[in-house]
Amino acid sequence: MRPTKLVMTGFESYKDKTVIDFEQLGTKGLYLITGDTGAGKTTIFDAITFALYGSPSGTDRSVEMLRSHFADENTPTIVELDFEANGNKYHITRNPDYQRKALKGDGITTQAASAELVYVTQSSIPPVSGVSKVNAEVEKILSLKKEQFCSIAMIAQGVFQKLLLSDKKQKEEIFRQLFH
Repeated sequence: MRPTKLVMTGFESYKDKTVIDFEQLGTKGLYLITGDTGAGKTTIFDAITFALYGSPSGTDRSVEMLRSHFADENTPTIVELDFEANGNKYHITRNPDYQRKALKGDGITTQAASAELVYVTQSSIPPVSGVSKVNAEVEKILSLKKEQFCSIAMIAQGVFQKLLLSDKKQKEEIFRQLFH
């Protein structure tokens, strides 16, 4: 799986629409995300994992924490991810449950969680909608569950050591899934 574009709006520390164009980094090698403490590196991992699996990358954060505290009540909380896998291109749009300004009147309402997966290069396949359906389809496309993805594809702060220190059976299962 190779991310090609990430768009975050009202997501964690990114209150405004923020676009990361991974295409500018090329198609070979690894992506290294660096920066000062608090610069938003983990938020990028959270956004990618949330787009794919519907939850953040770490176990210390919950879906309820994904809405930016800095976003105003009119700003949606949405993550969009374009990615390539197995020679195909995909586009996911996903949002968590969050409070927003009501469309009519002065009240606040809950925007329900939603997800949609579009097969960009396989346009004859209809989009998949619904949180659980998209989650299942992503696992099928990537052949990885969220925990495996976070251990392999996104090596967050300190997680690489966890993979290195895992026992032979765990490594074997991870690599068996990764390489079919």
